[in-house]
Parts: sequence; structure tokens; C-alpha cells
Amino acid sequence: MNFSVWLTMLQGLIVGVTLMVPGMSGGTMAMVLGAYDRLIQSVSSFRKHKKKSLLFLAAFSVPAVFGMVMLAKPLLLLIQLYEKPMMYFFMGAVAGSIPMIYKKIQMKRLNLKFFLYLIIGIAAVAGVAKIPSGLFGGDYFSGIGYYLIQIAGGIIVAVALVLPGISVSYMLVLMGLYEPTMEAVGNLDVIALLPLIIGCLLGILLTTKLLEFCMNRYPFAAYLIILGFVIGSAAQVFPGIPVGKTLVVCIFTFLAGFFVIYYLSRKEEDLERIS
Repeated sequence: MNFSVWLTMLQGLIVGVTLMVPGMSGGTMAMVLGAYDRLIQSVSSFRKHKKKSLLFLAAFSVPAVFGMVMLAKPLLLLIQLYEKPMMYFFMGAVAGSIPMIYKKIQMKRLNLKFFLYLIIGIAAVAGVAKIPSGLFGGDYFSGIGYYLIQIAGGIIVAVALVLPGISVSYMLVLMGLYEPTMEAVGNLDVIALLPLIIGCLLGILLTTKLLEFCMNRYPFAAYLIILGFVIGSAAQVFPGIPVGKTLVVCIFTFLAGFFVIYYLSRKEEDLERIS
């Protein structure tokens, strides 16, 4: 498994920065940046390729944690000040990743299954977005119950991390864990985050094995559903159609997002061919 350390670090930083933004999916951003397959492979096949997997995960994870802790809040502020241009940048980034994902589908001809799997992916993301916040009633738990809900939350967060299109921050909001988690991250309170981290590690180990099996055994269905996830996540951040000067700015940011991600995905494809 060959990879560029600097490119991997940049990918991790970008994923970390966007991870805690409500509505944004870390899995989608990893897929958009072309790092998704390598992440799944590194986690699920860790025992077979310990050294290479550890190097890749470290190169990706350390900048991701830095981005999440140090740069997520400035990004949130930027989104508050310039919501539409920023959202169009994200949508452009998603659009820039579609050619790369499409190649992985290995489609020989257009058929009904193409649309069926695509709709399943889009509908799944839309369905998650419709779940009312606070459904899990995190505020009502205390003592051991609070730690158990955090571990369960970590497992659900892992699914959101691994599957594109599902926002980690939104899942935390659903469980009533968003504010305490953000506060703990901001204060670097590792003890408070420990149950969530334990659950997250368990969830990642369980989810990546299943996902890698599906991607290797059923690439047509798996990547089409993932493409549906990605498209569905772009629809979730759509801020409406801008007017006036904002329209021009949004077109520019959309194109900037498209070409930046398209360039990065091409670099990732070159590395995949080498490996």
C-alpha cells in the first residue's frame, strides 16, 4: 500500500476540520478526497499489514485531530459569516469526487439497478436527517447510564464516521451529546471523552470489516449506494439559490471546490495505480 505522507496529512487535516460541522460527514469528505478506500483497508486489514497501516493511520489521524480541535471553530465562524459561498464550495467538492467514485462502480451498462442502489443511498441519508433531535434523550441519563449512552454513542459515531453522508455532529445532537462533546474537545478533556472513544473504536472495527467485504465482493452495489450517500449529503447542505453578487461568488467557490478535489482525487488514483 503506497501513499504520499504529505497528501495523506492534508486529507486528514481537511476531514478533521469539517468533522464537527453540523450537516457535514467525515466519511463523505474522506471519500471526496480519495482517502476512503485506504482508510477502510488500513483498519480492516491492520493485522496483515501492521507497519504500513499504522503509518497511514498516524499520518491521517494526527492532522485530523489537530484540525478538529484547532480549526473546526474558525471554520464554523466562516460558515456563519459566508454561509452560501462556503456551502457551494462543499457542494463543488462533492461534485469533483463523483468521477472518481463512478470509476469504482465498474458499471458495464446502465440498468434499473443503477438507479435503485443510487436512490437507496440518497434515501438513507435523507431518512437520517429526518430523525428528530434529542430522540435518544441524552440529558436524562446520569451516572453509569450516562457512560453507557456515551459508549453506545461512540458506536453510532463510528458508523457515521465510516459511512459517507452521515454527519457525526448531527448524530451527537440526536443523542444529546453534541454540546458536552464539543466542550470536552475544546478543553482537551480526554477522561470525559474516553467512553465515547471506546465506543467509537469498537464501532469502527465492526463496521470497516463489513464495509470492506461489501466493497470487494459487491463493488457495483456498494459504490453506487456510497455515491447515493455522497449526493444525499450534498443535498443536506444546499443553502438555496443565491442572487446578485453572491451568485457570482458561489459559482466561483463551487468551481474552486470542484477543481481542488478533482485534482486531489487524480493524485490519489495515481498512487493507487502504483500500489
